[in-house]
Amino acid sequence: MNKGFDNQKYLTLQSEHIKERIAKFDDKLYLEFGGKLFDDYHASRVLPGFMPDSKMQMLLQLKEQAEIVIVISSSAIAGGKVRGDLGITYDQDVLRLVDIFQRLGLFVGSVAITQYTGEAAADKFRNKLSGLGIKSYILRRIPDYPDDVENIVSDEGYGRNDYIETSHPLVVVTAPGPGSGKMAVCLSQLYLEHKRGIRAGYAKFETFPIWNLPLKHPVNLAYEAATADLNDVNMIDPFHLEAYGNTTINYNRDIEIFPVLRAMFERIYQECPYKSPTDMGVNMAGNCISDDKIVREAACQEIIRRYYKELCNIKKGAGSKDALKKIESLLSQANISPNDRKVVSPALVREEATGHPACSIELPDGQITTGKTTELLVSSSAVILNALKMLAGIPDDVHLISPEALEPITKLKSCYLDNRDARLHCNEVLIALSIASAKSDDARRALEQLDKLKGLEMHSTVLLENSDEDILRRLHINITCEPRYEFNSNYHNS
Repeated sequence: MNKGFDNQKYLTLQSEHIKERIAKFDDKLYLEFGGKLFDDYHASRVLPGFMPDSKMQMLLQLKEQAEIVIVISSSAIAGGKVRGDLGITYDQDVLRLVDIFQRLGLFVGSVAITQYTGEAAADKFRNKLSGLGIKSYILRRIPDYPDDVENIVSDEGYGRNDYIETSHPLVVVTAPGPGSGKMAVCLSQLYLEHKRGIRAGYAKFETFPIWNLPLKHPVNLAYEAATADLNDVNMIDPFHLEAYGNTTINYNRDIEIFPVLRAMFERIYQECPYKSPTDMGVNMAGNCISDDKIVREAACQEIIRRYYKELCNIKKGAGSKDALKKIESLLSQANISPNDRKVVSPALVREEATGHPACSIELPDGQITTGKTTELLVSSSAVILNALKMLAGIPDDVHLISPEALEPITKLKSCYLDNRDARLHCNEVLIALSIASAKSDDARRALEQLDKLKGLEMHSTVLLENSDEDILRRLHINITCEPRYEFNSNYHNS
């Protein structure tokens, strides 16, 4: 894959910029971390060369100065809110994040529970944290937040919150997902630090939209596509334009809340250290794009992928027609169409030729191979095997796994496990390939190519089962599907 982003430059610039921001205050900076702190595959797709763990690697360069506070709202705990990408509740994800950060050598200082009104589930979670040796703090729900600035920035507002004890100059405030209250934690701490004679600072680290790219740059349009369900809208920052005469890009929620934030800062410090929402940011990603053409093409492909994803979500009953309309508008603004996705047409042509569902995948050299549905394999399994053969230079007529080895597995599924569909799916085929590799050089060589599937584009003419989607996601293949099921039935495992 051609690279359009200088990841090493990004790591260096970003860490230096954060250090500079810390120095502007009393060596105490609360950094609100938006988006995913690690495994940021959206960024790696639209900025080829950006490593999914870049933000984490940047933080590791600052680990002697940094500590982490993880934020979760009391309502998310009580309501069992679930992370859609992982399928686990927010409180479970807090524990997962603590484990990951600590394993990487980062100090997790505490967990902050926001919007608290005495929920029993939140109290129970605090007891669990205490048993694990993790400190937790309570931030109470404040009436008329964030509009009643006078009450919020007072002893009856932020003053009623627990003071979160921190020991490092950089406090990274992160959360399992949006709506957790990260900004409220930062501003509450600024107030409480000020009462203790410390002039702490606040900054925001959001990768997207990229403030120094044009408003309609495909990378910024791709961000809108990714947040279409939230109805985020990229806008020219009017405060920055008025203050400096320069055009920068931010998004509607930060622009709408800035007057309130400015009033809060003025109430705490008698002045606001920032003249615009853009000023609050510390993102240097736009300065590290090395090939704009490559980045534009990658971002356009992401918009198309988001279009197919929303179509499929609607088919599953989980999508939004308004979100789809917005993405369709973004396709038009970027002057692209779903037909610009190279893997779509070959899959549809193969399906028409065989009369059964098919898949196609684009290899690193631009070649496209397809896979058809057979009595033994679903098309997603077939195309993975075909791709591995091509990557390993194995002739197409060679069986990596003999039909004789596959048939007992299909018999097990149909005769003993009562599966209506006895064909092998991706996880089952990869296990069978692993077993075959013990005695077959071809199977071993094919298995060694798995890492080369990362980042490849794939399309299916039908919606895939959950198990197939999960394996393809773990292989980091960018899969899209036509919004229809293979079987005309009411229940689908997807």
